[in-house]
Amino acid sequence: MAKRDYYEVLGVNRDAADDDIKKSYRRLAMKHHPDRNPDNPKAEEHFKEAKEAYEVLSDANKRAAYDQHGHAGLDPSAGAGAAGMGGFADAFGDIFGDIFGGGRGRSNVYRGADLRYNLEIGLEEAARGTETKIRIPTMEECETCDGSGAKPGTKPVKCSTCDGHGQVRVQQGFFSIQQTCPKCRGAGKVVEQPCTTCRGAGRLKQHKTLSVKIPSGVDEGDRIRLSGEGEAGVNGGPPGDLYVVIHLKQHAVFQREHNDLHCEMPISFTTAALGGEIQIPTLDGYAKIKIPHETQSGKVFRLRGKGIKGVRSSSHGDLLCHVVIETPVNLTTRQRELLIELEAINSKDIGQHNPRAKSWMDKVKEFFAE
Repeated sequence: MAKRDYYEVLGVNRDAADDDIKKSYRRLAMKHHPDRNPDNPKAEEHFKEAKEAYEVLSDANKRAAYDQHGHAGLDPSAGAGAAGMGGFADAFGDIFGDIFGGGRGRSNVYRGADLRYNLEIGLEEAARGTETKIRIPTMEECETCDGSGAKPGTKPVKCSTCDGHGQVRVQQGFFSIQQTCPKCRGAGKVVEQPCTTCRGAGRLKQHKTLSVKIPSGVDEGDRIRLSGEGEAGVNGGPPGDLYVVIHLKQHAVFQREHNDLHCEMPISFTTAALGGEIQIPTLDGYAKIKIPHETQSGKVFRLRGKGIKGVRSSSHGDLLCHVVIETPVNLTTRQRELLIELEAINSKDIGQHNPRAKSWMDKVKEFFAE
C-alpha cells in the first residue's frame, strides 16, 4: 500500500511551522502509543507512521527533499515506486523478464503528491454554502527550464552509469537483477548544467490562490477534492489533487449534531410556572415558541425543519431548544417578600406544588431507613 502524505499523517498544512509539526506529532504519539493501546494492533501502525512523518518533516534537509520530490526524494531506489509500483515487485518482475528474454524499461515519472488544506468556516456558511479563496504553498514546474532541471540552452544528457536505461544490472548468484540506477534515479538522464532558478530540481516552491466552492450542508471533517491542484508531477507526471478539509467554527448560539441544531433556551422562573410565549433565533430568522404552564427545566422543544439540510440529505434537520430555567438574581426587597410568601404556601403541601422534590425526599428517607 502506498505511503500517505506526511503532512496528512500529522494533520498539518504544507506550510506548517516547526512548532505546529512538533505539537501535532506529540498529540498523535500520546494517542497511539502501543503502551496505551495494548489491545489495538492498529495503534502501533499509526504510531510508527506518525514517527516516520515527524522524523522527515522535523529535519530541514529531509523536509526540503520531500517537498520537492515527495517520498521518492527520500529513497534513491524509489524510482517508479512512487507511482505505486516498486520494491520487491519490480525486482521480481525484472528477474522473470531476464529469464524469459523480456526485460522492460522504466522511467522516473510519477504523479505529484496530494495536498491537504484545513479550512475553517462558520455555521451559517456551512448551512447555506459559500465560495472562498485560499492561498496554498505548492511545488510548481519551473518555467525557466520547463521542468527539465537543465540550464536554458542545454539539455539533460544520457546517464553514463546506466547508459540511459534508468536501470543497472546486478548479479546475485544465479539471478541477474535489474535495479534503479543510483546516479540518475531511474530517469536515464542527468543534468550537467543545472537551471539556476530551480537548481536542477525542475520544480519550485510557490504559492497559488484558488477559488473553492463550499456546497451547502457540509459538516465537520468533510473533504472537498480539487482535481489536479496538488503538487506538479515529476518528469512529466500528472499533478496530484488538493483536499480541502472543512472545520466548523464554534457558534455563539447553536451546536450542530449531524443535520440537527441544538441551543439552550433560558426562561424566567415565572414564565416556566405561568407559561408564555418567547422568540428564539433560527438560521432563517426568529421563531415563536409557546411555553405551557408548569414547564420544567430540561424540557426540549423541537422545531421541525429548522436545522440544516446535509450535503447528502433530502430534507432539513430539526432545531432542538433545551429549556433552562433561570433563577432570578439581584432581588429587590419586594421580590424577596413575594418569594418568601410563595415558599410558605408551597411548604404546606409540597406534594401538590413540588411533586419531584417530594418524591426525591421520600427516596432519601427510604435510603437512610434501610
